[in-house]
Amino acid sequence: MATTAESGPLQSPGTHEVSAQTARTPVNKLGVAAVITTVVLWASAFVGIRSVGPHFSPGSLTLGRLAIAAVALGLVVLPKLRTLPKGREWWPILAYGVMWFGGYNVALNAAEHLLDAGTSALLINVNPILIAVMAGVVLKEGFPRWLIIGSAVAFSGVAIIALSSGQRSTADVAGVLLCLLAAALAAVSVIVQKPVLRKFPAGQATWFGIVVGALCCLPFSGQLVTELQVAPLQATLGLVYLGVFPTAIAFTTWAYALSLIDAGRLAATTYLVPGTTILISWLVLGEVPTVWGLVGGVVCLVGVGLTRRRSR
Repeated sequence: MATTAESGPLQSPGTHEVSAQTARTPVNKLGVAAVITTVVLWASAFVGIRSVGPHFSPGSLTLGRLAIAAVALGLVVLPKLRTLPKGREWWPILAYGVMWFGGYNVALNAAEHLLDAGTSALLINVNPILIAVMAGVVLKEGFPRWLIIGSAVAFSGVAIIALSSGQRSTADVAGVLLCLLAAALAAVSVIVQKPVLRKFPAGQATWFGIVVGALCCLPFSGQLVTELQVAPLQATLGLVYLGVFPTAIAFTTWAYALSLIDAGRLAATTYLVPGTTILISWLVLGEVPTVWGLVGGVVCLVGVGLTRRRSR
């Protein structure tokens, strides 16, 4: 599941003229830290979902994760919250709350029961391409040459990782469709969220979406209570981790980075997630990466680096 460019001057990714202000604005250190935090924590989520997946169904896992995130982030956001969205300001928040925090997570959790990790990584990483296309059309960010070239290179790196992961025969058509649905929901949500971040801080915008997603998942509450009663402590702690770190923290750092960086260019950084996932799986679960998996990770890094080049 997600998802993300780290250095160099910000440009609006367009073949059209960029505004002088955007072209002169450098990516600050906090923006870089936000991108890195998002990539690492979203990568760890794949490991976490694999660990707790046998003990929680897709809907209850999503509800538990969002409920924990709502409480954790609420402790930070609520003391500083002075005003709530009004009228039409709620529409985009409701949209990405339902699609991203609710629908995306349920679809991804369900897909990971049917697909091996490599195939899931490949399919979810259709997301940056969708975001780049929609950002170019909807947000008028355009289609710069190096963003297209870098995205293609990074996507090829993801393909190498996926094809080297083995057990592709386990891929199920329903799982593929669920993964593509998750990618599409996330892509649309990024485009919808971008304007919200002009009015609300990253933490508040994220918390609003998390609460909306959690409310949508309330029908799974009975299932969650039942599964919590029989789940081992390690699985419950894994659920808490997923709620606090890849959700409350990582979605906030993503929103913060999105407030600073063009959507298409930021989305290209999420090509780093599959390679990072392999590294975390190696360290935490003892899953030794293949040579081709490592090669794919390097190709992803090169591709993301290319997206930061300035078109001349």
